[in-house]
Amino acid sequence: MTTTSNPLKIGILSFAHGHAQSYASEIAARRGATLAGVWDADAERGRAMAERYATTFYPIEAELLALGLDGVVVASENIHHRRLTELAADSGVKAVVSEKPLATTLEDARAMIDYCAARGVKLATAFPCRHSPAFQRLRAQVEAGALGDILAVRGTNRGTMPGGWFIDLPLSGGGAVIDHTVHVADLLWLLLGKEATEVHAEIGNGFYHEGYDDTGFLTIGYEGGVFATLDTSWSRPKTFPTWGDVTLQVVGTSGVMDLDMFGQQLEHYEDATGRVTWPGWGSSLDGALVDGFLKLCAGEDAPDIATGEDGLRALAIALAAYRAAEAKQVVTV
Repeated sequence: MTTTSNPLKIGILSFAHGHAQSYASEIAARRGATLAGVWDADAERGRAMAERYATTFYPIEAELLALGLDGVVVASENIHHRRLTELAADSGVKAVVSEKPLATTLEDARAMIDYCAARGVKLATAFPCRHSPAFQRLRAQVEAGALGDILAVRGTNRGTMPGGWFIDLPLSGGGAVIDHTVHVADLLWLLLGKEATEVHAEIGNGFYHEGYDDTGFLTIGYEGGVFATLDTSWSRPKTFPTWGDVTLQVVGTSGVMDLDMFGQQLEHYEDATGRVTWPGWGSSLDGALVDGFLKLCAGEDAPDIATGEDGLRALAIALAAYRAAEAKQVVTV
């Protein structure tokens, strides 16, 4: 892929999304890559991140993109994904990975895909959950026919309300539903191999009673009559031991299988904070995502990483859920 004497040069555009710090850490740990620099609209945060990861902060995007980068990570507020992705594509990089959701509208998501394709740039969507060894084992069992014909799936992606720009609708495009639907929607696509056809959703703000959705429950219909339910709520209080979960229960004609993606955890009792937490252990999903992204940056194939089309497909389900909740009826995807 590359050599340590000629490492891949990666840049990060924005640390608005918390996952950017994980990606930076994973990139810095790879012998075949270097974090060449970062940009952030919040200069104070950008300088702090540059210092933390031993790289350079650039106050203007173009200055970072002029370094001759091989790849760029876009981890800004959702509304800025398109602009920053297109800037990166214009700079001559080989690949861009954008945080999820890919965009806030289907039009912007399609534009990002087409813009990158026209310039020969590989566009990836940051869906680390698909790299979970537990999910990959579940998928292999389903594909081997261990459950017979799949009838239904029950999914959850419940979390802690993140605050900040995530609840600023002009920046985020929505609340809990757009934030958490897309991860499990991507897993369902991989698991079922079928397109979603319709969505019914109940969406509300029953936890925090503010102007953003913190509660979502979706029923998603798929080709062939399979259906899935999904709880996307920000239902975890601040004192909960972990941020949230990703779970699946797959029901087939020959059996049932359950997945708890973040079940590998310890119990940590800390007097300093007066809290009990569940720190996770095991495989790094962000690390697996970064490995796939670096392959794209090196001009290699990375079939396991989510594409822009995968991001668009998942986004369509989330946006359909908002339409369904507003119309109070089932809508087509």
